[in-house]
Amino acid sequence: MTVGPVQLLVLGFTHPTFSGDILNELERLRDADMVRVIDSLVVRKSARGEVEVDRLSNLTTDEAVEVGSKVGALIGLGAAGEAGMRAGAKAGASAAARGASVFTEEQTWNVIDDIPNDSAAALVLLEHHWAVPLRDAVARSGGFPLGGRFVSPLDLVEIGLLSTEEAEQPVVMASAHVMGRT
Repeated sequence: MTVGPVQLLVLGFTHPTFSGDILNELERLRDADMVRVIDSLVVRKSARGEVEVDRLSNLTTDEAVEVGSKVGALIGLGAAGEAGMRAGAKAGASAAARGASVFTEEQTWNVIDDIPNDSAAALVLLEHHWAVPLRDAVARSGGFPLGGRFVSPLDLVEIGLLSTEEAEQPVVMASAHVMGRT
């Protein structure tokens, strides 16, 4: 399995009304081989402060073991060279086989502490599988990434590609907020 570029999405929800739309869309994208959810953590707090935590990955067990092996190998390589890489690959594969989450218990509690009642937060580690052929073509051409970020609707207003009225639409403004532009 080839792993594509991985992105961490951090999403907030005020008065969340989860109806399955997000899960359905993630499954549709998975079925189209566009993205895969490596791991996710969703923390909901009711109006009374009651907490509910959910995790999701749409990797198969074999895919999770392979991703865990690669992530463990990279961590091991950085920590202890080639020997660390081998040990890290083994440890990462073993943790993935046991269903271990990328997000730690400490991170879960930090999210719980940081969100107000009647809201939710989601951390989603998302692999952009659609980008693998593009990444490989860039590499074959001698290219490499120098940086990147999402362009918000507010940036598009500044350069004249979107009107202020269009940028003020709720869906557009919500995406601008998620991208840290408001």
